[in-house]
Amino acid sequence: MHFLSSLAALLSVLIVGGQGVYAQSVAIGLEAAQKGDFALALGEWQPLADQGDADAQFYVGVLHFNGYGVTQDRNAAEKWYRLAAEQGLARAQFNLGVMFFNGYGVVQNYSEAGKWYRLSAQQGEAQAQNNLGYMYWKGEGVQQDYLEAMTYFRLSAAQGHGQAQFSLGWMYWKGEGVVQDDVFAHMWFSIAESQGHDEGKKNRIGVEMTMTANDIAKAQLLVRDCVALNFKGC
Repeated sequence: MHFLSSLAALLSVLIVGGQGVYAQSVAIGLEAAQKGDFALALGEWQPLADQGDADAQFYVGVLHFNGYGVTQDRNAAEKWYRLAAEQGLARAQFNLGVMFFNGYGVVQNYSEAGKWYRLSAQQGEAQAQNNLGYMYWKGEGVQQDYLEAMTYFRLSAAQGHGQAQFSLGWMYWKGEGVVQDDVFAHMWFSIAESQGHDEGKKNRIGVEMTMTANDIAKAQLLVRDCVALNFKGC
């Protein structure tokens, strides 16, 4: 199952590129939502959304999807996400992809999900890169392609996405799209574990069962190097 960018995860987001009263009103809405005053948040965002502000449209979609301050209405959420997504807002494109992948308020459609994930991923959205990588890995909505899966997982992992890092570990462990390599599998599982990924720890222990002490030491050195590089070029 793929998950949406939630309001809680976005409350600290700084709206970049906004100007004047629009940006101020969006920020006021975020502050209100952070305090649980969703009625005030909606009051700030709805007029802007009606006027075509993509950030406001996205946040109105979040409120409708979750039923914050309004009756939960995923059809309305899809409408507002789409309006923002069509203006190029990456996180709206991502959330729309999640809705189509899971069938939330829409007919489940992997091809449509992949379309929106791709648009979001092209803008650097780590969650979209991870989810698109998953679709290529499993062949859902696209032709199965391990190399494409690795490409998107690497892009996402380089931004610190724990699930993408875990998936890279698995692909190295099983030799999917790459030459099987326990050292790199251990490295990625360890990095995912450090991000709080429970399965990363489980699989790191699992791969160690067939590794030499020397190979484990190599993997640990790779982890240190990768973290020092902030996950870039690992």
